[in-house]
Amino acid sequence: MSDTDEDHANQENGQKPNGAFSTWMADGDWFYIKGEYKKAVRSYTTALTIKPDDKTCFVSRSKCYLKMGQPESALNDAEASLKADTSFYEGLYQKAEALYYMGEFEFALVFYHRGQKLRSQMQEFRLGIQKAQEVIENSVGRPSSVKLKVKGDLSFLQKYERAQPIAAIQHLTVKKKQQTQKTPKSERTTKQLLGEFYTDKKYLETLLKDEDLVKGKTKGGEQLHDVIQGCLSCLDSCNEFWTQEKPLGAQEKERKLRQDKCSKPRHGAPSEPTQFLLKSLDDIDAELTSGNAEGSLKKAEDVMKIVQRWSEEEVPSKKDVLGSLHSCIGNALIDLGDVGKALEHHQKDLELAKQCKLPDAMSRALGNIGRVYAQVGQFTQAIEFWEEKIPLARGGLEQTWLFHEIGWCYLKLNRHKEARDYAVHSVAAADEIADEKWQMNANVLVAQSDLKLGNFESCVSHFERALTQAKLQDADSAVNVIQKALDEAKQHLPQ
Repeated sequence: MSDTDEDHANQENGQKPNGAFSTWMADGDWFYIKGEYKKAVRSYTTALTIKPDDKTCFVSRSKCYLKMGQPESALNDAEASLKADTSFYEGLYQKAEALYYMGEFEFALVFYHRGQKLRSQMQEFRLGIQKAQEVIENSVGRPSSVKLKVKGDLSFLQKYERAQPIAAIQHLTVKKKQQTQKTPKSERTTKQLLGEFYTDKKYLETLLKDEDLVKGKTKGGEQLHDVIQGCLSCLDSCNEFWTQEKPLGAQEKERKLRQDKCSKPRHGAPSEPTQFLLKSLDDIDAELTSGNAEGSLKKAEDVMKIVQRWSEEEVPSKKDVLGSLHSCIGNALIDLGDVGKALEHHQKDLELAKQCKLPDAMSRALGNIGRVYAQVGQFTQAIEFWEEKIPLARGGLEQTWLFHEIGWCYLKLNRHKEARDYAVHSVAAADEIADEKWQMNANVLVAQSDLKLGNFESCVSHFERALTQAKLQDADSAVNVIQKALDEAKQHLPQ
Protein backbone atom coordinates (compact mmCIF):
# COMPACT_ATOMS: atom_id res chain seq x y z
CA MET A 1 0.00 0.00 0.00
CA SER A 2 1.33 3.46 -0.92
CA ASP A 3 1.75 6.24 1.64
CA THR A 4 -1.19 8.06 0.07
CA ASP A 5 -3.49 5.05 0.23
CA GLU A 6 -2.37 4.33 3.77
CA ASP A 7 -3.16 7.87 4.88
CA HIS A 8 -6.59 7.77 3.25
CA ALA A 9 -7.24 4.48 5.05
CA ASN A 10 -6.17 6.08 8.33
CA GLN A 11 -8.56 8.93 7.66
CA GLU A 12 -11.46 6.53 7.08
CA ASN A 13 -10.63 4.79 10.38
CA GLY A 14 -10.77 8.12 12.20
CA GLN A 15 -6.99 8.40 12.58
CA LYS A 16 -5.09 11.58 11.81
CA PRO A 17 -3.22 11.23 8.50
CA ASN A 18 0.54 11.32 8.23
CA GLY A 19 2.32 14.05 6.28
CA ALA A 20 2.25 17.83 6.27
CA PHE A 21 -0.72 19.94 5.28
CA SER A 22 1.29 21.59 2.49
CA THR A 23 2.12 18.16 1.03
CA TRP A 24 -1.54 17.20 0.74
CA MET A 25 -2.38 20.58 -0.73
CA ALA A 26 0.37 20.19 -3.33
CA ASP A 27 -0.90 16.69 -4.18
CA GLY A 28 -4.40 18.06 -4.61
CA ASP A 29 -3.17 20.89 -6.84
CA TRP A 30 -1.26 18.46 -9.04
CA PHE A 31 -4.22 16.08 -9.37
CA TYR A 32 -6.42 19.06 -10.25
CA ILE A 33 -4.03 20.17 -12.99
CA LYS A 34 -4.03 16.64 -14.42
CA GLY A 35 -7.82 16.58 -14.41
CA GLU A 36 -8.04 13.81 -11.80
CA TYR A 37 -10.64 15.65 -9.73
CA LYS A 38 -11.74 12.75 -7.52
CA LYS A 39 -8.16 12.17 -6.38
CA ALA A 40 -7.76 15.91 -5.85
CA VAL A 41 -10.87 15.95 -3.65
CA ARG A 42 -9.45 13.12 -1.55
CA SER A 43 -6.17 14.98 -1.07
CA TYR A 44 -7.89 18.24 -0.13
CA THR A 45 -10.22 16.38 2.24
CA THR A 46 -7.21 14.82 3.93
CA ALA A 47 -5.55 18.24 4.17
CA LEU A 48 -8.68 19.59 5.88
CA THR A 49 -8.43 16.94 8.58
CA ILE A 50 -5.08 18.53 9.46
CA LYS A 51 -6.25 22.17 9.14
CA PRO A 52 -10.07 22.06 9.29
CA ASP A 53 -10.54 25.80 8.80
CA ASP A 54 -8.17 26.45 5.91
CA LYS A 55 -10.15 28.67 3.54
CA THR A 56 -7.82 28.17 0.56
CA CYS A 57 -8.25 24.40 0.78
CA PHE A 58 -12.03 24.76 0.83
CA VAL A 59 -11.87 26.89 -2.31
CA SER A 60 -9.62 24.36 -4.05
CA ARG A 61 -11.97 21.49 -3.22
CA SER A 62 -14.93 23.61 -4.31
CA LYS A 63 -13.31 24.02 -7.75
CA CYS A 64 -13.01 20.25 -8.04
CA TYR A 65 -16.67 19.76 -7.21
CA LEU A 66 -17.63 22.21 -9.95
CA LYS A 67 -15.49 20.29 -12.43
CA MET A 68 -17.25 17.09 -11.31
CA GLY A 69 -20.68 18.62 -11.89
CA GLN A 70 -21.54 18.91 -8.18
CA PRO A 71 -22.35 22.62 -7.71
CA GLU A 72 -24.19 22.05 -4.40
CA SER A 73 -21.05 20.57 -2.81
CA ALA A 74 -19.03 23.38 -4.41
CA LEU A 75 -21.36 25.92 -2.79
CA ASN A 76 -21.00 24.29 0.63
CA ASP A 77 -17.21 24.49 0.45
CA ALA A 78 -17.31 28.08 -0.83
CA GLU A 79 -19.49 29.06 2.12
CA ALA A 80 -17.14 27.24 4.49
CA SER A 81 -14.23 29.31 3.14
CA LEU A 82 -16.17 32.49 4.00
CA LYS A 83 -17.12 31.43 7.51
CA ALA A 84 -14.24 33.20 9.27
CA ASP A 85 -13.72 35.94 6.69
CA THR A 86 -16.75 37.07 4.67
CA SER A 87 -14.52 39.36 2.56
CA PHE A 88 -12.33 36.48 1.30
CA TYR A 89 -12.53 37.29 -2.40
CA GLU A 90 -11.58 33.82 -3.68
CA GLY A 91 -14.39 32.35 -1.61
CA LEU A 92 -16.81 34.98 -2.93
CA TYR A 93 -15.87 34.17 -6.51
CA GLN A 94 -16.25 30.45 -5.93
CA LYS A 95 -19.63 30.98 -4.27
CA ALA A 96 -20.79 33.08 -7.21
CA GLU A 97 -19.62 30.40 -9.65
CA ALA A 98 -21.41 27.65 -7.72
CA LEU A 99 -24.65 29.66 -7.63
CA TYR A 100 -24.32 30.37 -11.34
CA TYR A 101 -23.99 26.68 -12.24
CA MET A 102 -26.93 25.88 -9.96
CA GLY A 103 -29.01 28.22 -12.11
CA GLU A 104 -29.40 30.85 -9.38
CA PHE A 105 -28.24 33.67 -11.62
CA GLU A 106 -29.59 36.61 -9.60
CA PHE A 107 -27.83 35.48 -6.43
CA ALA A 108 -24.67 34.73 -8.41
CA LEU A 109 -24.79 38.29 -9.75
CA VAL A 110 -24.99 39.65 -6.19
CA PHE A 111 -21.79 37.87 -5.17
CA TYR A 112 -19.96 38.72 -8.40
CA HIS A 113 -20.75 42.36 -7.61
CA ARG A 114 -19.59 42.00 -4.02
CA GLY A 115 -16.32 40.44 -5.13
CA GLN A 116 -15.74 43.18 -7.68
CA LYS A 117 -15.99 45.79 -4.91
CA LEU A 118 -13.16 44.04 -3.09
CA ARG A 119 -11.05 43.24 -6.17
CA SER A 120 -12.06 45.68 -8.87
CA GLN A 121 -9.09 44.73 -11.07
CA MET A 122 -9.96 41.02 -11.20
CA GLN A 123 -11.24 40.18 -14.66
CA GLU A 124 -13.06 37.09 -13.35
CA PHE A 125 -15.58 39.17 -11.42
CA ARG A 126 -16.24 41.42 -14.41
CA LEU A 127 -16.77 38.40 -16.65
CA GLY A 128 -19.01 36.82 -14.02
CA ILE A 129 -21.19 39.91 -13.85
CA GLN A 130 -21.40 39.99 -17.63
CA LYS A 131 -22.39 36.35 -18.09
CA ALA A 132 -24.93 36.43 -15.23
CA GLN A 133 -26.54 39.59 -16.59
CA GLU A 134 -26.69 38.11 -20.09
CA VAL A 135 -28.45 34.97 -18.86
CA ILE A 136 -30.97 37.03 -16.87
CA GLU A 137 -31.61 39.44 -19.74
CA ASN A 138 -31.99 36.61 -22.25
CA SER A 139 -34.63 34.87 -20.13
CA VAL A 140 -38.03 34.69 -21.80
CA GLY A 141 -40.60 37.15 -20.44
CA ARG A 142 -40.33 39.51 -17.52
CA PRO A 143 -37.71 39.12 -14.75
CA SER A 144 -40.15 37.24 -12.49
CA SER A 145 -40.24 34.45 -15.08
CA VAL A 146 -36.83 33.38 -13.79
CA LYS A 147 -37.71 31.02 -10.96
CA LEU A 148 -35.21 31.75 -8.24
CA LYS A 149 -34.75 29.11 -5.59
CA VAL A 150 -33.54 30.40 -2.28
CA LYS A 151 -30.61 28.18 -1.38
CA GLY A 152 -27.28 28.64 0.26
CA ASP A 153 -26.16 31.38 2.60
CA LEU A 154 -27.85 34.73 2.01
CA SER A 155 -25.70 36.47 4.57
CA PHE A 156 -24.74 39.09 2.00
CA LEU A 157 -28.34 40.31 1.97
CA GLN A 158 -28.89 39.74 5.67
CA LYS A 159 -25.66 41.33 6.87
CA TYR A 160 -25.31 44.09 4.34
CA GLU A 161 -21.94 45.80 4.06
CA ARG A 162 -21.44 47.77 7.29
CA ALA A 163 -17.77 48.49 7.15
CA GLN A 164 -18.22 52.27 7.04
CA PRO A 165 -20.48 54.68 8.96
CA ILE A 166 -23.32 52.15 8.59
CA ALA A 167 -22.11 50.60 11.84
CA ALA A 168 -22.66 53.90 13.63
CA ILE A 169 -26.36 53.96 12.74
CA GLN A 170 -27.04 50.21 13.10
CA HIS A 171 -29.29 50.84 16.08
CA LEU A 172 -31.52 53.09 13.95
CA THR A 173 -32.24 50.39 11.38
CA VAL A 174 -34.96 48.54 13.31
CA LYS A 175 -36.86 51.76 14.04
CA LYS A 176 -36.52 52.98 10.49
CA LYS A 177 -37.82 49.67 9.09
CA GLN A 178 -41.41 50.42 10.09
CA GLN A 179 -41.34 54.03 8.98
CA THR A 180 -42.32 55.27 5.55
CA GLN A 181 -39.20 55.71 3.48
CA LYS A 182 -38.35 59.34 2.85
CA THR A 183 -37.90 60.44 -0.71
CA PRO A 184 -34.44 61.95 -1.18
CA LYS A 185 -34.37 65.59 -2.15
CA SER A 186 -32.25 64.72 -5.17
CA GLU A 187 -31.30 61.43 -6.78
CA ARG A 188 -27.99 62.99 -7.71
CA THR A 189 -27.32 63.93 -4.09
CA THR A 190 -28.22 60.40 -2.97
CA LYS A 191 -25.77 58.97 -5.51
CA GLN A 192 -22.99 61.23 -4.23
CA LEU A 193 -23.68 60.40 -0.59
CA LEU A 194 -23.95 56.62 -1.02
CA GLY A 195 -21.04 56.34 -3.44
CA GLU A 196 -20.42 52.69 -4.36
CA PHE A 197 -23.47 51.62 -2.33
CA TYR A 198 -25.76 53.47 -4.76
CA THR A 199 -25.40 50.64 -7.31
CA ASP A 200 -26.41 48.14 -4.63
CA LYS A 201 -29.45 50.27 -3.75
CA LYS A 202 -30.67 50.30 -7.36
CA TYR A 203 -30.08 46.59 -7.72
CA LEU A 204 -31.98 45.78 -4.51
CA GLU A 205 -34.84 47.96 -5.71
CA THR A 206 -34.92 45.92 -8.93
CA LEU A 207 -35.00 42.66 -6.95
CA LEU A 208 -37.88 43.99 -4.89
CA LYS A 209 -39.99 44.33 -8.05
CA ASP A 210 -39.65 40.61 -8.81
CA GLU A 211 -42.87 39.20 -7.37
CA ASP A 212 -41.76 35.57 -7.40
CA LEU A 213 -38.39 36.32 -5.83
CA VAL A 214 -39.71 38.29 -2.85
CA LYS A 215 -42.09 35.46 -1.89
CA GLY A 216 -39.13 33.25 -1.06
CA LYS A 217 -37.59 32.66 2.35
CA THR A 218 -34.03 32.49 3.65
CA LYS A 219 -32.57 29.50 5.45
CA GLY A 220 -33.48 31.20 8.71
CA GLY A 221 -37.12 31.44 7.68
CA GLU A 222 -37.20 35.17 7.01
CA GLN A 223 -39.24 36.49 4.10
CA LEU A 224 -36.85 37.60 1.38
CA HIS A 225 -39.03 40.68 0.88
CA ASP A 226 -38.31 41.74 4.47
CA VAL A 227 -34.59 41.07 4.11
CA ILE A 228 -34.31 43.18 0.95
CA GLN A 229 -36.52 45.90 2.43
CA GLY A 230 -34.34 45.91 5.55
CA CYS A 231 -31.23 46.45 3.43
CA LEU A 232 -32.91 49.34 1.63
CA SER A 233 -33.98 50.84 4.95
CA CYS A 234 -30.40 50.54 6.14
CA LEU A 235 -29.16 52.41 3.07
CA ASP A 236 -31.82 55.10 3.52
CA SER A 237 -30.66 55.48 7.11
CA CYS A 238 -27.10 55.88 5.85
CA ASN A 239 -28.27 58.51 3.43
CA GLU A 240 -30.00 60.47 6.22
CA PHE A 241 -27.03 60.03 8.54
CA TRP A 242 -24.49 61.23 6.01
CA THR A 243 -26.76 64.13 5.06
CA GLN A 244 -26.70 65.27 8.68
CA GLU A 245 -22.99 64.65 9.10
CA LYS A 246 -22.14 66.38 5.82
CA PRO A 247 -24.95 68.85 5.05
CA LEU A 248 -22.91 70.27 2.20
CA GLY A 249 -25.06 70.63 -0.93
CA ALA A 250 -24.14 69.07 -4.23
CA GLN A 251 -23.42 72.45 -5.85
CA GLU A 252 -21.14 73.46 -3.00
CA LYS A 253 -19.31 70.12 -3.29
CA GLU A 254 -18.75 70.65 -6.98
CA ARG A 255 -17.54 74.21 -6.36
CA LYS A 256 -15.09 72.97 -3.73
CA LEU A 257 -13.85 70.24 -6.08
CA ARG A 258 -13.25 72.84 -8.80
CA GLN A 259 -11.29 74.99 -6.33
CA ASP A 260 -9.20 72.00 -5.27
CA LYS A 261 -8.43 71.16 -8.89
CA CYS A 262 -7.29 74.71 -9.59
CA SER A 263 -5.23 74.99 -6.42
CA LYS A 264 -1.61 73.92 -6.06
CA PRO A 265 -1.23 70.11 -6.21
CA ARG A 266 -0.87 68.48 -2.81
CA HIS A 267 1.28 65.52 -1.89
CA GLY A 268 -1.68 63.69 -0.36
CA ALA A 269 -3.94 61.20 -2.11
CA PRO A 270 -6.80 62.53 -4.25
CA SER A 271 -10.28 62.57 -2.72
CA GLU A 272 -11.18 59.49 -4.81
CA PRO A 273 -7.90 57.51 -5.00
CA THR A 274 -9.59 54.32 -6.21
CA GLN A 275 -11.14 56.01 -9.23
CA PHE A 276 -7.90 57.85 -9.96
CA LEU A 277 -5.89 54.62 -9.86
CA LEU A 278 -8.34 52.59 -11.92
CA LYS A 279 -8.44 55.26 -14.61
CA SER A 280 -4.65 55.60 -14.55
CA LEU A 281 -4.11 51.83 -14.89
CA ASP A 282 -6.64 51.69 -17.74
CA ASP A 283 -4.83 54.55 -19.51
CA ILE A 284 -1.46 52.86 -19.03
CA ASP A 285 -2.78 49.58 -20.40
CA ALA A 286 -4.49 51.33 -23.32
CA GLU A 287 -1.23 53.00 -24.33
CA LEU A 288 0.64 49.69 -24.29
CA THR A 289 -2.13 47.86 -26.17
CA SER A 290 -2.13 50.52 -28.88
CA GLY A 291 1.62 50.03 -29.39
CA ASN A 292 2.77 53.17 -27.57
CA ALA A 293 5.16 51.53 -25.09
CA GLU A 294 6.98 54.81 -24.41
CA GLY A 295 3.72 56.58 -23.55
CA SER A 296 2.67 53.70 -21.31
CA LEU A 297 6.04 53.75 -19.53
CA LYS A 298 5.89 57.52 -18.91
CA LYS A 299 2.33 57.37 -17.53
CA ALA A 300 3.21 54.46 -15.25
CA GLU A 301 6.33 56.22 -13.90
CA ASP A 302 4.37 59.45 -13.31
CA VAL A 303 1.62 57.63 -11.40
CA MET A 304 4.20 55.73 -9.36
CA LYS A 305 5.79 59.02 -8.22
CA ILE A 306 2.37 60.17 -7.02
CA VAL A 307 1.57 56.91 -5.21
CA GLN A 308 4.97 56.80 -3.51
CA ARG A 309 4.13 60.13 -1.80
CA TRP A 310 0.93 58.72 -0.33
CA SER A 311 0.81 57.21 3.12
CA GLU A 312 -0.69 53.78 3.80
CA GLU A 313 -3.33 55.52 5.90
CA GLU A 314 -4.49 57.39 2.81
CA VAL A 315 -4.30 54.30 0.60
CA PRO A 316 -4.22 51.02 2.61
CA SER A 317 -3.51 49.02 -0.57
CA LYS A 318 -0.43 51.11 -1.42
CA LYS A 319 1.90 48.11 -1.81
CA ASP A 320 -0.61 46.32 -4.02
CA VAL A 321 -0.88 49.42 -6.24
CA LEU A 322 2.89 49.81 -6.44
CA GLY A 323 3.18 46.18 -7.48
CA SER A 324 0.71 46.75 -10.31
CA LEU A 325 2.69 49.78 -11.47
CA HIS A 326 5.98 47.85 -11.37
CA SER A 327 4.25 45.24 -13.54
CA CYS A 328 3.09 47.89 -16.03
CA ILE A 329 6.55 49.42 -16.21
CA GLY A 330 8.12 45.99 -16.70
CA ASN A 331 5.76 45.14 -19.56
CA ALA A 332 6.46 48.45 -21.29
CA LEU A 333 10.23 47.90 -20.93
CA ILE A 334 9.90 44.43 -22.48
CA ASP A 335 8.26 45.97 -25.54
CA LEU A 336 11.04 48.56 -25.66
CA GLY A 337 13.68 45.81 -25.55
CA ASP A 338 15.16 46.66 -22.14
CA VAL A 339 14.72 43.19 -20.61
CA GLY A 340 17.26 43.82 -17.82
CA LYS A 341 15.27 46.66 -16.27
CA ALA A 342 12.01 44.87 -17.07
CA LEU A 343 13.16 41.91 -14.98
CA GLU A 344 14.00 44.21 -12.04
CA HIS A 345 10.49 45.69 -12.02
CA HIS A 346 8.77 42.32 -12.28
CA GLN A 347 10.91 41.03 -9.41
CA LYS A 348 9.85 44.03 -7.31
CA ASP A 349 6.24 43.21 -8.20
CA LEU A 350 6.77 39.64 -6.95
CA GLU A 351 8.43 40.85 -3.75
CA LEU A 352 5.51 43.15 -2.92
CA ALA A 353 2.96 40.47 -3.81
CA LYS A 354 4.60 38.01 -1.41
CA GLN A 355 4.76 40.64 1.35
CA CYS A 356 1.03 41.32 0.98
CA LYS A 357 0.17 37.64 0.37
CA LEU A 358 -1.72 38.42 -2.85
CA PRO A 359 -2.05 35.24 -4.99
CA ASP A 360 -3.22 37.03 -8.13
CA ALA A 361 -0.35 39.50 -8.00
CA MET A 362 2.13 36.67 -7.35
CA SER A 363 0.74 34.80 -10.36
CA ARG A 364 1.09 37.91 -12.52
CA ALA A 365 4.69 38.54 -11.45
CA LEU A 366 5.77 34.90 -11.81
CA GLY A 367 4.29 34.81 -15.31
CA ASN A 368 6.07 37.97 -16.37
CA ILE A 369 9.43 36.92 -14.91
CA GLY A 370 9.17 33.61 -16.75
CA ARG A 371 8.34 35.49 -19.94
CA VAL A 372 11.47 37.65 -19.61
CA TYR A 373 13.75 34.65 -19.02
CA ALA A 374 12.23 32.74 -21.95
CA GLN A 375 12.68 35.75 -24.22
CA VAL A 376 16.43 35.85 -23.52
CA GLY A 377 16.81 32.07 -23.87
CA GLN A 378 17.23 31.23 -20.17
CA PHE A 379 14.72 28.41 -20.34
CA THR A 380 15.60 26.68 -17.06
CA GLN A 381 14.92 29.87 -15.10
CA ALA A 382 11.70 30.45 -17.06
CA ILE A 383 10.50 26.94 -16.17
CA GLU A 384 11.34 27.50 -12.50
CA PHE A 385 9.10 30.59 -12.21
CA TRP A 386 6.34 29.25 -14.46
CA GLU A 387 6.08 25.98 -12.53
CA GLU A 388 5.76 28.01 -9.33
CA LYS A 389 2.86 29.81 -11.00
CA ILE A 390 0.89 26.63 -11.82
CA PRO A 391 -1.17 26.40 -8.58
CA LEU A 392 -2.04 30.10 -8.93
CA ALA A 393 -3.24 29.92 -12.54
CA ARG A 394 -6.89 30.90 -12.97
CA GLY A 395 -9.11 29.72 -15.77
CA GLY A 396 -8.60 27.39 -18.69
CA LEU A 397 -7.01 29.94 -21.01
CA GLU A 398 -4.25 30.82 -18.54
CA GLN A 399 -3.58 27.14 -17.84
CA THR A 400 -3.46 26.37 -21.57
CA TRP A 401 -0.91 29.11 -22.20
CA LEU A 402 1.17 28.24 -19.14
CA PHE A 403 1.41 24.50 -19.85
CA HIS A 404 2.29 25.23 -23.48
CA GLU A 405 5.08 27.65 -22.61
CA ILE A 406 6.62 25.32 -20.02
CA GLY A 407 6.47 22.45 -22.52
CA TRP A 408 8.07 24.63 -25.18
CA CYS A 409 10.94 25.50 -22.81
CA TYR A 410 11.50 21.82 -22.03
CA LEU A 411 11.57 21.11 -25.78
CA LYS A 412 14.24 23.79 -26.21
CA LEU A 413 16.27 22.08 -23.46
CA ASN A 414 15.91 18.70 -25.29
CA ARG A 415 13.94 17.27 -22.36
CA HIS A 416 11.38 15.77 -24.69
CA LYS A 417 9.40 13.63 -22.23
CA GLU A 418 8.71 16.59 -19.93
CA ALA A 419 7.87 18.68 -22.99
CA ARG A 420 5.28 16.13 -24.11
CA ASP A 421 3.72 15.84 -20.64
CA TYR A 422 3.09 19.59 -20.45
CA ALA A 423 1.95 19.70 -24.07
CA VAL A 424 -0.69 17.05 -23.32
CA HIS A 425 -1.89 19.14 -20.35
CA SER A 426 -2.09 22.14 -22.66
CA VAL A 427 -4.20 20.19 -25.17
CA ALA A 428 -6.58 19.08 -22.42
CA ALA A 429 -6.99 22.63 -21.12
CA ALA A 430 -7.49 24.02 -24.65
CA ASP A 431 -10.10 21.35 -25.43
CA GLU A 432 -11.97 22.23 -22.24
CA ILE A 433 -12.37 25.87 -23.26
CA ALA A 434 -12.74 25.00 -26.98
CA ASP A 435 -10.09 27.51 -28.04
CA GLU A 436 -9.16 26.57 -31.61
CA LYS A 437 -5.98 28.62 -31.73
CA TRP A 438 -4.54 27.05 -28.60
CA GLN A 439 -5.78 23.59 -29.61
CA MET A 440 -3.67 24.02 -32.74
CA ASN A 441 -0.61 25.29 -30.86
CA ALA A 442 -0.79 22.59 -28.18
CA ASN A 443 -1.22 19.75 -30.69
CA VAL A 444 1.77 21.00 -32.66
CA LEU A 445 3.85 20.92 -29.47
CA VAL A 446 2.75 17.33 -28.71
CA ALA A 447 3.62 16.34 -32.28
CA GLN A 448 7.05 17.97 -32.07
CA SER A 449 7.77 16.18 -28.79
CA ASP A 450 6.58 12.84 -30.20
CA LEU A 451 8.82 13.30 -33.23
CA LYS A 452 11.88 13.69 -30.96
CA LEU A 453 10.79 10.69 -28.86
CA GLY A 454 10.24 8.51 -31.93
CA ASN A 455 6.48 8.20 -31.39
CA PHE A 456 5.78 8.67 -35.08
CA GLU A 457 2.16 7.48 -35.22
CA SER A 458 1.19 9.77 -32.37
CA CYS A 459 3.20 12.56 -33.99
CA VAL A 460 1.27 12.24 -37.25
CA SER A 461 -2.05 12.06 -35.41
CA HIS A 462 -1.42 15.31 -33.51
CA PHE A 463 -0.12 17.13 -36.58
CA GLU A 464 -3.35 16.12 -38.34
CA ARG A 465 -5.43 17.49 -35.46
CA ALA A 466 -3.44 20.73 -35.54
CA LEU A 467 -3.94 20.96 -39.32
CA THR A 468 -7.70 20.63 -38.89
CA GLN A 469 -7.72 23.44 -36.32
CA ALA A 470 -5.63 25.65 -38.60
CA LYS A 471 -8.07 25.13 -41.49
CA LEU A 472 -11.01 26.01 -39.23
CA GLN A 473 -9.33 29.34 -38.53
CA ASP A 474 -8.49 30.00 -42.19
CA ALA A 475 -4.89 30.48 -41.09
CA ASP A 476 -3.18 29.89 -44.43
CA SER A 477 0.38 30.39 -43.21
CA ALA A 478 -0.15 27.98 -40.31
CA VAL A 479 -1.77 25.44 -42.66
CA ASN A 480 1.27 25.49 -44.94
CA VAL A 481 3.78 25.09 -42.09
CA ILE A 482 1.83 22.28 -40.40
CA GLN A 483 1.22 20.48 -43.68
CA LYS A 484 4.95 20.50 -44.42
CA ALA A 485 5.74 19.16 -40.94
CA LEU A 486 3.04 16.48 -41.32
CA ASP A 487 4.46 15.31 -44.65
CA GLU A 488 7.93 14.98 -43.14
CA ALA A 489 6.54 13.09 -40.12
CA LYS A 490 4.73 10.61 -42.37
CA GLN A 491 8.06 9.64 -43.95
CA HIS A 492 9.01 8.04 -40.63
CA LEU A 493 6.01 5.70 -40.64
CA PRO A 494 6.59 2.07 -41.61
CA GLN A 495 5.95 1.49 -45.33
